[in-house]
Amino acid sequence: MLDVQLLRSELQAVARRLADRGYIFPVDEFAKLEAARKAVQTETQELQAERNQVSTQVAQFKAKGEDASQLIAKVNAQADRRKALEQELEGIQAKLDEFLRGIPNVPHPSVPAGKSSADNPEMRKVGTPRTFKFTVKDHVDIGEGLGLLDFATASKLSGARFSVMKAGIAQLHRALAQFMLDVHTREHGYTEVYVPYLVTGACADGVSSLAKFKDDLFKVEGRDLYLIPTAEYPVTNFVREEIVPGEKLPLKFVCHSPCFRSEAGSYGKDTRGMIRNHQFDKVELVQIVHPQSSYDRLEELTAHAEVVLKRLELPYRVVTLCTGDMGFAAAKTYDIEVWLPGQQAYREISSCSNFEAFQARRMQARFRNEKGKTEFVHTLNGSGLAVGRTLVALLENFQNADGSVTVPEALRPYLGGVAALKAS
Repeated sequence: MLDVQLLRSELQAVARRLADRGYIFPVDEFAKLEAARKAVQTETQELQAERNQVSTQVAQFKAKGEDASQLIAKVNAQADRRKALEQELEGIQAKLDEFLRGIPNVPHPSVPAGKSSADNPEMRKVGTPRTFKFTVKDHVDIGEGLGLLDFATASKLSGARFSVMKAGIAQLHRALAQFMLDVHTREHGYTEVYVPYLVTGACADGVSSLAKFKDDLFKVEGRDLYLIPTAEYPVTNFVREEIVPGEKLPLKFVCHSPCFRSEAGSYGKDTRGMIRNHQFDKVELVQIVHPQSSYDRLEELTAHAEVVLKRLELPYRVVTLCTGDMGFAAAKTYDIEVWLPGQQAYREISSCSNFEAFQARRMQARFRNEKGKTEFVHTLNGSGLAVGRTLVALLENFQNADGSVTVPEALRPYLGGVAALKAS
């Protein structure tokens, strides 16, 4: 949620920057709410000043032994109006809060202007895509050829956009999650957490706009509970309505969980295989940090996610999302895209974002600074990595002419030394 003081002092500048991301700020609606707020506050202040003046007069009358009943009656008569104004102001503030919750974050000045993913500048490219001497298959043909990926059974169980993994691929999937957790806890200083897979509407609205994106979530019928689309939802809410001691920052958490997304509006996109499923696993990185260090922490968090790809010897690139391709709550985002030979393209495997105080303001998540005053924390997160898409990348990049798949050296200890997946 944006700082209302920023809107009051720099409204036109904020509106211009939001326009860069394709959002037209409703200036007239904001002006109407502000005018109503100011009018009520002005009248309230005038009544309070008059009350103070009359109270002083009452005290003077009583000190002289004079009758102050008329003055007291005047103060009492104003009490109902003051109470009505308080209720009116509460209503206006509630409308203003609801209004602000629908406004996306302002892009950081370093974010390039653009309209779509085609305008995302490449920051760096790591690794060289492998040259194959045989016809490349995608992960679906590889997995089904091995007898280890079963989309037909998944469809029978749950419908489209689900998968069933068996034997070696199921073990490889589990090994990937364990490997990622080990790297981030043992080498990068994250605390591993295990969280509920269901969160309340308040938690969902704390990290994004529930009103805008509820159709992307799976809701439990008759309950204020939603299946998490990412572990960001529960983990970031650890600090909701909390004041964190400044010396405790940064807080760094890593969480492996299944994720559930309805993929509303994505029909026809990536319908084949595991790229865009309703259920998938991720290892999520979350940092709660001091505002002064949040952009250094964004670089750090992105580098942590990259380490996993380097260890797995997967070619990838990092791009900066332009204003038109950013998520609702992000101030700046790097996307890490892994090379998929089956698509002959780089595809997103992690988004690493700094939300600045946008989520913290929604959650009322604060810390006590060096002067003992409270400030909003800054929040960051990123996948470290999306487990299913990493599995897809491994199957396609390490496929062999005979249909087998070589297991990267880094994962072999997690698979009892197995060097390759072969047909069962």
